[in-house]
Amino acid sequence: MKVGVFTVLFYDRNFEEMLDYVADAGLKMVEIGTGGNPGDKFCNLDEMLESEDKRKEFLDKIHSRGLEISGYSCHNNPISPDSEKAQEADETLRKTIELAALTNVPVVNTFSGVAGSDETAKHPNWPVTPWPTTYSNTYNWQWEEKLIPYWKDLAEFAKEKDVKIAIELHAGFLVHTPYTLLKLRKATNEYIGANLDPSHLWWQGIDPVAAIRILGRENAIHHFHAKDTYINQENVNMYGLTDMQPYADVATRAWTFRTVGYGHSPHLWGDIISTLRINGYDYVVSIEHEDPIMSVEEGFQKAAQTLNSVNIGEKPVDVWWA
Repeated sequence: MKVGVFTVLFYDRNFEEMLDYVADAGLKMVEIGTGGNPGDKFCNLDEMLESEDKRKEFLDKIHSRGLEISGYSCHNNPISPDSEKAQEADETLRKTIELAALTNVPVVNTFSGVAGSDETAKHPNWPVTPWPTTYSNTYNWQWEEKLIPYWKDLAEFAKEKDVKIAIELHAGFLVHTPYTLLKLRKATNEYIGANLDPSHLWWQGIDPVAAIRILGRENAIHHFHAKDTYINQENVNMYGLTDMQPYADVATRAWTFRTVGYGHSPHLWGDIISTLRINGYDYVVSIEHEDPIMSVEEGFQKAAQTLNSVNIGEKPVDVWWA
């Protein structure tokens, strides 16, 4: 396993300063934003696609520091009821897949998206309960008329380019659990998999270790985000896990994103690393920092220290003792 980082943390630095900082922290991989919610400060898609020289210069700066690109990321909503936003998300995603193919990057990270309630909707609608039945009707329409048709086409495009798509299981989007990921994968192809982020599983009541086993059996984990979540049970009793308070209201929120080791113990993170390897995933653990009570630098450094301390970096040996 290699420890990496989602480089949106360092948009206050220039590209080479960011690379030096990451390498000095002992990390091995960088995850690069190409548009959508992550932005594209370090990677202008059109420039990269148009110029082989720019791609070579870009990769040389990364590789010369002993780093690799774990994946490109363009998290957005390609099935938004806002047609302009959907088109922009789709174009960015397809261009990112093309760039990944040209630069030998094996995976692109994104969201599944969420549609509106019907063809006349102007805003996304995320059904989370089967009753009243209007929600079930909306859910079924979204999957059958929007999500599956879009991703069938996109998955074939990814297969043609031999680039895996890692969908982040994020609440607010139609794919947000192991079940919904596997449901979409079954309707498309094996190029669709998960960008598994434990932080989004914990607050949904899902055990990440169990989720790794479920998805690992299907070889459906394509990328992994390292972010933690602290759950305050007293506040859960007041607000529930679907807490709508701003993330900054840490004192009263039911749950809060934390840097690795500050929501769950390093021992549990060691279990996560071991379970990933046992279940066939041996790629990147990419730090994502969204801790509201730590600076970027401190949160990143603490996450890197924790992960480096529990990571299994070398290939296993033969069972020589038996």
